[in-house]
Amino acid sequence: MGNSYAGQLKSARFEEALHNSIEASLRSSGGDPQPIFTQLYLEPEAYPGNMEADVKSKADMPLQGEEGHDPLNGHASNDPEELEDDDDSDSSSPPLPYLQTPAPDGSCTLDGIISRGFCQAGKDLRLVTIAAEPIEVPAGFELVGAKSPSIPEHILVCAVDRRFLPDENGKNALLGFSGNCVGCGEKGFRYFTEFSNHINLKLSTQPKKQKHLKYYLVKNSQGALCKGPLICWKDSKTRQFSSSALTSKPSSSSSLSSKENGGASGHSSSPFSLSDSPPTRMAQASSVFFGSQDLGRDCSFLKPLASTPSHKTLPIVPTALRVNGPTNGLGVDVHTSLLSPSQVSLVPQAQGYRTPDLGDSPVSSPMNSGPPKKRHRSWHPSALVPVPPTAVPVPAIRPIVNSPGSVLAVSSPQSLAAGVIQPQPVTAGETVIVPENLLNSSGVRPVILIGHGTLPYFYGSVGNIVVSPLLVSCYKSSQLTESNLETLGLHSNQMLSVEMMILLTLQYLARLASNQIPLREELEQIVLKAMLGCPGNPAISPSQLPWLARLEASVSGGSVQVVVTHNSLGEGISESLHSLSEGPQHQQHLPTYVVIICASKINGNEFCVLVLGKYQARALAEGMLTTNEFLKEISYELITGKVTVLASHFKTTSLGDNLDKQLVRYQRRRKGQVIQPYQGDVTENTNSQEPASMSPPPDSELLNRIFQIYPAQLTVARSLLSQVCSIADSGTQNLDLGRFCKVDFLVLVPPSHILVHQTAQRIRQSGVLVDLGNEDTSTAHQKSEKYVVRLDADVHTKMEAFMKKVKQNPYTLFVLIHDNSHVDLTSALSGSVCHGELQGLADRVVNCQEVLDAMNLLVLQVSCFPYTLQTHQSRISIHNEIHWPSNNHLQREQPHNELVYFGLRDYSCSLQWGVASPILRCDDAFEKMVHTLLERHPHLHSMVIRSYLLIQQYTEAMMALTSSPSLRDHITPETLAMVEDLINAPSREGSQGRGHMLLVRVPSLQLAMLARERLEDVRDKLGLQLCFAVMLGSPASELSLSRNFINILRAWRGCENEEWVPHTYEDLEGLPCIIILTGKDPLGETFPRSLKYTDLRLIDSSYLTRTALEQEVGLACTYVSVDVVQESKTSTAPRESDGEKTTPTLNDGEELERPQSNGSAATRTSGSLVENGVSSSDLADSFQKPSTSTSQPECLVTSDVATLTEGFKQECDSLGSQLSSNPLKAPNAPRSNYSSSSSSSPSPSSSSTQRPSQSTQFGRVSKSSRVSPRTVILSRAAYNLLSGESGSQLSSFSLLPHADVSWSSPLRPLITQNLQGADQSLYYRQWTVARQHHADYEAPPVLHPRRLLLSGPPQVGKTGAYLQFLRILFRMLIRLLEVDVYDDDDEEDEEEETTDVTTPANTQWPDIEDIRKLPFDLNPRDPKFRKASPVYSDKMPKLFKVEFKKEGDNQTQGKRVTKSIRLSRFAAHNAFHHCEQCHLYSEAVPTTQLSECSLHAFSFCSSMLGEEVQLQFFIPKAKEQHFVFNHQGSHLESLRLPLVSTKAHDLLKSPIFTPTTGRQEHGLLNLFHAMEGATHLHILVVKQFEMPHYRKYWPNHILLVLPAMFNSAGVGAARFMIKELSYHNLELERNRQEEQGVKRQDVWPFIVMMDDSCVLWNTYQPTDGSEKSNGSSAIINVSLKAVLQHLESTPKIPLYAMCGVRKWSSSLAHKTPRNPFSRCHLHDFVLLNVDLTQNVQYDLNRYDCEEVDFNLRVNSSGLLLCRFNNFFLMKKHIPVGGNKDFVVKPKLVEIENKAPISPPQYVCAPDSEQTLLDAPAQFLLENFLQSCSHRLFPKAVQNRNNPVLSIDSYLSLSPEISVCYINSRPHSTNLNHQGLVFSGLLLYLCDSFVVSGLLKNFRFLKGATLCVICQDRSSLRQTIVRLELEDEWQFRLRDEFQTANCSEDRPLYFLTGRHV
Repeated sequence: MGNSYAGQLKSARFEEALHNSIEASLRSSGGDPQPIFTQLYLEPEAYPGNMEADVKSKADMPLQGEEGHDPLNGHASNDPEELEDDDDSDSSSPPLPYLQTPAPDGSCTLDGIISRGFCQAGKDLRLVTIAAEPIEVPAGFELVGAKSPSIPEHILVCAVDRRFLPDENGKNALLGFSGNCVGCGEKGFRYFTEFSNHINLKLSTQPKKQKHLKYYLVKNSQGALCKGPLICWKDSKTRQFSSSALTSKPSSSSSLSSKENGGASGHSSSPFSLSDSPPTRMAQASSVFFGSQDLGRDCSFLKPLASTPSHKTLPIVPTALRVNGPTNGLGVDVHTSLLSPSQVSLVPQAQGYRTPDLGDSPVSSPMNSGPPKKRHRSWHPSALVPVPPTAVPVPAIRPIVNSPGSVLAVSSPQSLAAGVIQPQPVTAGETVIVPENLLNSSGVRPVILIGHGTLPYFYGSVGNIVVSPLLVSCYKSSQLTESNLETLGLHSNQMLSVEMMILLTLQYLARLASNQIPLREELEQIVLKAMLGCPGNPAISPSQLPWLARLEASVSGGSVQVVVTHNSLGEGISESLHSLSEGPQHQQHLPTYVVIICASKINGNEFCVLVLGKYQARALAEGMLTTNEFLKEISYELITGKVTVLASHFKTTSLGDNLDKQLVRYQRRRKGQVIQPYQGDVTENTNSQEPASMSPPPDSELLNRIFQIYPAQLTVARSLLSQVCSIADSGTQNLDLGRFCKVDFLVLVPPSHILVHQTAQRIRQSGVLVDLGNEDTSTAHQKSEKYVVRLDADVHTKMEAFMKKVKQNPYTLFVLIHDNSHVDLTSALSGSVCHGELQGLADRVVNCQEVLDAMNLLVLQVSCFPYTLQTHQSRISIHNEIHWPSNNHLQREQPHNELVYFGLRDYSCSLQWGVASPILRCDDAFEKMVHTLLERHPHLHSMVIRSYLLIQQYTEAMMALTSSPSLRDHITPETLAMVEDLINAPSREGSQGRGHMLLVRVPSLQLAMLARERLEDVRDKLGLQLCFAVMLGSPASELSLSRNFINILRAWRGCENEEWVPHTYEDLEGLPCIIILTGKDPLGETFPRSLKYTDLRLIDSSYLTRTALEQEVGLACTYVSVDVVQESKTSTAPRESDGEKTTPTLNDGEELERPQSNGSAATRTSGSLVENGVSSSDLADSFQKPSTSTSQPECLVTSDVATLTEGFKQECDSLGSQLSSNPLKAPNAPRSNYSSSSSSSPSPSSSSTQRPSQSTQFGRVSKSSRVSPRTVILSRAAYNLLSGESGSQLSSFSLLPHADVSWSSPLRPLITQNLQGADQSLYYRQWTVARQHHADYEAPPVLHPRRLLLSGPPQVGKTGAYLQFLRILFRMLIRLLEVDVYDDDDEEDEEEETTDVTTPANTQWPDIEDIRKLPFDLNPRDPKFRKASPVYSDKMPKLFKVEFKKEGDNQTQGKRVTKSIRLSRFAAHNAFHHCEQCHLYSEAVPTTQLSECSLHAFSFCSSMLGEEVQLQFFIPKAKEQHFVFNHQGSHLESLRLPLVSTKAHDLLKSPIFTPTTGRQEHGLLNLFHAMEGATHLHILVVKQFEMPHYRKYWPNHILLVLPAMFNSAGVGAARFMIKELSYHNLELERNRQEEQGVKRQDVWPFIVMMDDSCVLWNTYQPTDGSEKSNGSSAIINVSLKAVLQHLESTPKIPLYAMCGVRKWSSSLAHKTPRNPFSRCHLHDFVLLNVDLTQNVQYDLNRYDCEEVDFNLRVNSSGLLLCRFNNFFLMKKHIPVGGNKDFVVKPKLVEIENKAPISPPQYVCAPDSEQTLLDAPAQFLLENFLQSCSHRLFPKAVQNRNNPVLSIDSYLSLSPEISVCYINSRPHSTNLNHQGLVFSGLLLYLCDSFVVSGLLKNFRFLKGATLCVICQDRSSLRQTIVRLELEDEWQFRLRDEFQTANCSEDRPLYFLTGRHV
């Protein structure tokens, strides 16, 4: 049998004898095959595709005998080459060997269409044609030539793993095969049969590698392939007699690897593949094998594969020993069954399809196929053939005992380094003969639980025992790492001795109940407690141990026995097995467990446990199979007829009558009458035709349901959104939300048709497609299905199309939602896509490189059982996990009709309610029946037995209720009650014919089909066919329902569409039916509210992982009425909150959503509006009000019925009342808007006309429609685990979380029920690792940044939450692309001057003569100056209309109107904007540090300040070309200026200066896009104290830093310094360029002064003369560059002092300006001629209105200001920065005055005791005048005919007071004030040009007031004297004031007086 148990050398004689016996057994041909159930389905590492596929259903198991003796083919080949192969057999069965005989050569088989010499993909393999082609040969592979008898002239080229080829001596070829096709490149053929089929060898005999692989292929001197030496299979002919029969080949069978080799791809945890054939069942073969095991899953068992008819002993599978490298984690699975200090472990070899780890040395290849196993004939116990005395070694487990005190001390490095275990002689005493017929004689197949020490070799009928490493890890505590010990609070001296381990194990086994099986996690916790509890570790002497052990066992009442031996464990095992085989007469007191202790002086104490309890042994053996394996096992038993004995037992009723005859008899008696549904009793019959036409009344409640989003879903959606924002804000460039303007998505669901319909229905009902703008209302209904993709064979084409879309639309953010992502997380390498069921698809799709790399794709994995995604290797950052909120509001008062989530934990807790009929039950009567049957049929899998019994129970229950009442006593009460309720509920009063759904979970498809067929047949024969439906719920098929039931459903829905059929389980709401739900896992389908019973009696001890168990119970989870729960809880206090519950207002349903919106404003308030600021720009106020008026706006979702399409109307039928059941909503919401009748839809896709039940809410929850929790009936094993703390066993949450992961350490802290959400995730990430076949096993160490995980309990509403997330994500993206710009109505046009000058509207540039003729509009009309004083002019506007409005509007503080505008590609951006194009512009390159900016001082004399000013420039290296430096390069000389005459396409001549403060993040300082990427000079002018902040955010910008004295100054100072600097620079440049021969006036004199809030620029679209009929023109975006270039190219530009553009407002879009140019105020964005305005300065003291003041002075100096009316500037509303956030506070902090300081307190009498303030004097003065001028100038208030005269300056005196500005300079242009009488005079810091003579020219009203403002008291007095004011004005001493500053802050003084 090839390599035997690694490293064990046998004597030649022993081998020979053994070999001969094997040979004889192989040749025997008597008897029919009768395989035994536990023969494991072993799966070797196979194809790149998927295990399951390759692993055919157990139905495929070959029934052929050994080589050539094919019982079906009936011919035996005696070809010597074929017989040579007993040892190295590659005989591989074809995929369905017992269904097909080899086709005669040349016949047309399936693949006969492919010619010989080519592979099945049609690629040429012949050496002659591909000799010269380059062939890629993977490492470790050889090219060999194969010969086909059908084309003897050709050699076919193959690539074969050299480990499976012999060495030069013809030896050491590993059994099995591993090869690749060099034609099509398909890799991973594990069976030569399969490979020979693929390369079309067309063999009539069994394919063998020895026979058909003939030559090595080598390259000749030309580099072409040619035939090389023969492959030396020389040993094969003499194999029968060779002494090498069982030589182990350690070099090739052991491997150094620290990787865990758990079962392949979750499908096989059977550790060794016993054959080279595809993993079809060996028709027989006994074998024992070991392997790692986790939670009884990853088990490698001593797996009996039965014995031959001749009762020969059969070769055991030799296991490969694998030495785990020193890096070994402590994973239980990492150490497999070899319990030795040297960390040597037997490794399960049914690996996934992974190549050896990189660390594997060539000698230690990881046994890809595992040692193979022959298929032998099965045996009949009756066949009497003598047994030759042969023995077969089973892998012995040989620990090297180090220090006797501790179990498993860590071995020396030498033993680890050795890749091979040194062979050790085996003594005779260490072999055990397994008695034959053990299973038949004792009815039990004993399970040996490996403990500590050496297990013996087994031979004989080894198929009769199983070896399980279930508890092995519990004894491995010595392998804990230091860090794990620390976490557990242990020290290395607390390790338990072997003796303690034995006693603890005994104690544990003794207290297990008769219906419990040992659980690894339980024993681990006991061991951990023992370690923590007894630090001293009491020493137990060898003599004490047996005595103490027996004492421990004595409490068990005989269920645990102790056997003590002194030589070896084998002795005890042998003794126990023999006593067991001696037959039933000795078995009266058979113990459940026998603990065998070997007190050996040499090896110290060793022990193992022999499990003899029938229930326990079977449960442990079955628990070692993965779900896939046991489903195959069941399918195999059904196909091969092993169940016939059982089936015949069930042909009779419990009373002994023939079931079928009774049914036929009853059927005849009925004479075609059927039981009438909906009314009367089951005894009333009616004609079968009548009821078909009966239809029940429509269900008003169904019609009144509405669809909506609930608070918890909204919370989760927001959490998802905020996490997406965190990813974007993390600064890692992983997600740039700013670039996306659209959201698209695709939902991946497990392969279930019903789930696809269900998800598509949710998408339709939520209206998300319309909201995202992906579909319009008419198409959304039809197209929702294309957004949902099943993970089946077609997924690749759909994903390719999706990924193509992702690549083509870089500005769309795609979200790939992987729903139920815990289902099938097999690695793509382990999955198979070529045969059968597909696996590994999710990994191929979600983890493919394209998906990982796409920067515009988010992956959202959604799961109710996320544990398998939360391993140590998880791809999802723990920060990217969103957990369903766990707030439990049951404690607060709630209306009785509120719905709350009722989840798994609630089911566990409900056991403490103390109610008469618990909702979580165990059917003990059923369990007793099962127990009896299990003992009778030890060969069958328990699920087969349970299924047959369950079918019988339902069958007899139906009979008992109709034809045979006498059967009642033979049916379990649970079954009877359920069936009675099913039949009778529809006829109860008030039910309107509606009944209950009963869900029966039958995982095996074959059993489920059998159940459906049987129940349907019995139902029909009993005349119940109109009472309830029986349906098969299979993921692979659509629902099928008879027409009469469909008509009933249609009638309830009021649906008139004849074509309608139910597509989802929810569509069956109210229909009485039995659903037989099949499939490996439940896939997340939602069931209707009418589901009342969930029958999980088939879910037993095979479901021993948390996910497997909880997802079954998850079927019953739903939302229930809160009062139901509260009533039930009378006996218990309310529980703590738990993660399964949500806010009670989350009324219901897995996916709650609101109606789709057609952009209708009402539905727009979908919860995201108010909360997230994600309102749409066109959202009308009126529509937000209904939402905001309630306490929770997101709850109320109205729908504008007018927007509903007919199809949607039908789907929603009627929207029902506004959920008056929800206390948070307005209770009297109007119902009249909604239609109460249904309307039919002509659309064919009206599959969703009905309302879903789970996801919707009744308009009212009447007493009759209270929703109760569903009743769950469990098997005893599952019940024990779910009953949690109340039971004696651990709770389900302590189990291994998922079969695809393993615990990373033998001991761990106990997981508690309170560990939820992030804590639970942390726990699993620390303590679990992915198995080798898991998709995350080789996950990259870097977490995927754009992947999120949403976890929430089953059926809680996750779909609704993620659809809402998509909606608010879209709103946010639009919001990010939108900006709030000021949109104030412009009052200009109606006031525009009508002048003689008319310029054609489409003139591009102004004519200077025309502009000179235009009058200057003195009044600043911009809305930003609405709060400022109007400037008096000859034609005053009707001014005070605004002010009156303001008066009443005081509380709003005159907020300016803004409008949301979509950013264009020419926008200016703030620091949050990142994109590929401009990141170099705004962000520091990692290599360039801040130090690369050079700091330059620049000094000049300011005549205005009268002193030298020093400014600092920070100039990045890249910007130095804009400056002139001296020859040394260190001193800054000037800023380069171009010439007026320079013309260049891309040139921008004017430097741009932006004064900015407090807006380093929010200021729009990124002009890259606004400038279209053109080179420009942009200088930020910042205050000194803010310079570091601006440098940080804008490292590539030039900063101009103002002197420190301006730190508290206003914007006037910045503008003043910019202008002073620019003029000084102009002079320097003129001097510099004059030297180069340039005329002085040719140097460009303009600068741009631009605010930091200018965001967009627009212009009217150039018209083609066809203006719109209403006189309006379209406005288009233009870039800042285009605007500047246009302004700069104005003819005679140097003659203009200032140019500017209009401010945008939405009203402008409706009318083109009458005049393209105006003379008026310019601000915000100004092209300023610093040469012409040399003598006009900005007022450097000003905080506000400095631009109006400056404009008035420029204009009165006779200079031209020109505004280009065809351009508009949009200004963004930035709520922070500028000078807005200046807070005035008291100077002395001690003063505890919490009240805000009001403007009247800003001034005080000089020397008064008033609170002095900490604010600049000028700031206080301006604010005082703005607010309190009505006190200073009472005559001027709202008196536009008598303005206040202000000389040389403009200060705002509030909007109620108009100001007349007069310039005192000679030759200045002033308003004609003849006949004007002023109501006041304001003299502000007047200079020497103001003289008393000037003032005498003006007339004042009697009682007019004067205000003179000066820098200090002395200048105030001097001014009054100099201007002779006392002649006309009366002053009083008390009329002198100062700003409320202390003297060092230099207050301003002013004096008021009255005109006399």
